[in-house]
Amino acid sequence: MKTHTEYLTIQTEQVREFRSITEDVKAALKKSEMTEGLVLVGVLHANAAVVLGLNEPNFFEDLQAWLEQLAPAREDYKLGRGFESNPSTVLQSILAGPQLSIAFSEGRLDLGPWQELLYLEFDGQRPKRVVVKFLGE
Repeated sequence: MKTHTEYLTIQTEQVREFRSITEDVKAALKKSEMTEGLVLVGVLHANAAVVLGLNEPNFFEDLQAWLEQLAPAREDYKLGRGFESNPSTVLQSILAGPQLSIAFSEGRLDLGPWQELLYLEFDGQRPKRVVVKFLGE
């Protein structure tokens, strides 16, 4: 079994921003020269996430509204006491998911027709890293 690791650096313009990283992961797969296996995609920060979803503005709005309903910004989080300035974003990251795995076959990501890998930034405007690790042949 072979492995190949790449790191993506993502700099958002907005504090909350969602963007597709599908093409970045496809390019890393091609560079790995692997054809069969799994790829792990994970954010290396507590206030960002990666999901499989639709690269469509209404999806982003609905997802953001759902996450804010489950983990709204408020003053009484214990995490916010001297450690994290925006604890709701950490909780939203946990809800959305800090990492995911995707199979690849014949050198292509096994994605459905509308699925894309999406990076979700909850507290941005500074560089963040995403690990992309391939395991396979």
